[in-house]
Amino acid sequence: MTTALQPPLPSHPLLRLRLAPHGGMPRPIDGAWWPRSYDLLAELPRLLAGLPRAWGHIASVTVNGATWSAVPGRMLVSNQVVRLHRTHTASAAHTIVLLSPGQGRWDLLVVPPDTTEAVAEPLMAAATEGHM
Repeated sequence: MTTALQPPLPSHPLLRLRLAPHGGMPRPIDGAWWPRSYDLLAELPRLLAGLPRAWGHIASVTVNGATWSAVPGRMLVSNQVVRLHRTHTASAAHTIVLLSPGQGRWDLLVVPPDTTEAVAEPLMAAATEGHM
């Protein structure tokens, strides 16, 4: 009997997320996220799945409406409803705001998907070190 080798299962790309150290003073930016596209319906579930459990259930997400494609009023992520909000303020052009009732609010810098690694890495490091 011969055994045929099975092709490897497709792997999901790693989540490109860096979070600032926990504790200390409140920060204007709590970390940085470098999505692979501006397709929020594809990117948001991966982001939410990679967040610390201590953040609880993210019930509300606010993104820049001019930046992201298709932003419905809500979506189902891991069998939980997440409300999506659009903003058009200049200060929110490169951020995403995550709200968890009773847990807190987290603002993440969004590194544009087409950014090169050489440019993205220092941006993400600066966001987590409080230099933004």
